[in-house]
Amino acid sequence: MEKKHISILIVDDEEDIRDVLEIALKDVGYRVFLAENGEKAFGIFKLKQPDIVITDIKMPVMDGIELLRQIKRENSETEVLMITGHGDMDLTIRSLKNEATDFITKPVNVDILEIAIEKAVEKIIARQKLLEYTQKLELLILEKSKLADHLSSLGVMIGSISHNIKGLLTNLDGGLYLVRSGLKKADNNTMEEGLGLLEQAVDRIKKMIMDVLLYSKERTLKKDVIGTKTFVEKIGGIIELKLKGTRIAFKCKAPGSSDTFFADEAFLMAALINFLDNAIDACMADTQKKDHEIGLEILRETDLFVICIHDNGCGMDSTTKEKIFNLFFSSKGTKGTGFGLYISNSIIKQHGGSIHVNSIKGKGTDFKIILPMPKADL
Repeated sequence: MEKKHISILIVDDEEDIRDVLEIALKDVGYRVFLAENGEKAFGIFKLKQPDIVITDIKMPVMDGIELLRQIKRENSETEVLMITGHGDMDLTIRSLKNEATDFITKPVNVDILEIAIEKAVEKIIARQKLLEYTQKLELLILEKSKLADHLSSLGVMIGSISHNIKGLLTNLDGGLYLVRSGLKKADNNTMEEGLGLLEQAVDRIKKMIMDVLLYSKERTLKKDVIGTKTFVEKIGGIIELKLKGTRIAFKCKAPGSSDTFFADEAFLMAALINFLDNAIDACMADTQKKDHEIGLEILRETDLFVICIHDNGCGMDSTTKEKIFNLFFSSKGTKGTGFGLYISNSIIKQHGGSIHVNSIKGKGTDFKIILPMPKADL
């Protein structure tokens, strides 16, 4: 720390002493403030917050020991040097008991004073280094704690995935068996059924791998201007393939072809596909209705970008609704990994957005995703 960055308050009722000390310390390079008694000194101290205070003990209005007490109450880390006369040993002891840094006897020897100040500066520097070290250590501990939590979560996730893979392997085996059986018998229907099982298993594996990649590796958003119409068409194409062979209708609605928004396309698309996958599962799980429908609508509301996803599937009760964004929570039994919607929620939050859920058991579910749009994109 350079001397020009150190400020010193000199307190003495004798003007000559104040002037001599001021000249000596300014010549060395310190910033100096002056006060003729403890009361004025404390006012300057609160205003200027000097690093070091050099004060006489015997002064009118407020003596040096009372000034020392008040300074230590205000800022316990301030270094205070006491100026004492010969024979004032009792006052010196009282000063040290009140946490004075050091004491100097009158008449003040400037060389001795400079040595005492340098020792005080060393204490200030050591304290700052300790603070910086402590802060760095706390940050390191926090980062290691986050890493440990992340690794723990990955362990749980791997366990969940392993359980799901067992089910997927069964589907793959079943699909292969049906395909082989159909080939032997030249039975197209059996082969179609087997291919359907294989497609479902492959689709679930792809989704699982994508979720793992999104969760296990932090990524900075790569935002860019995206055409709304093209974005919706891409999602529509993916969902139409997923709905092939089902009786679920899919409807899309978006602003005009010239409309754009600002986001990380890959991340946001992955999030929305997760919501739509859950909508498909909800419709497939609903045996009370014959016809099901999933809707995706994108709206502009001034400086907001609103995405609405609707399904008339099985819906959720209030308990399930409260937990859907929790890590590893799944209402699908062995069919769910429990981190799809957690990841989607994280992606929306990264975009500065929010998600509002409305669901009625047996009726369906509505997700309303609200994203703030920069003014430059409007």
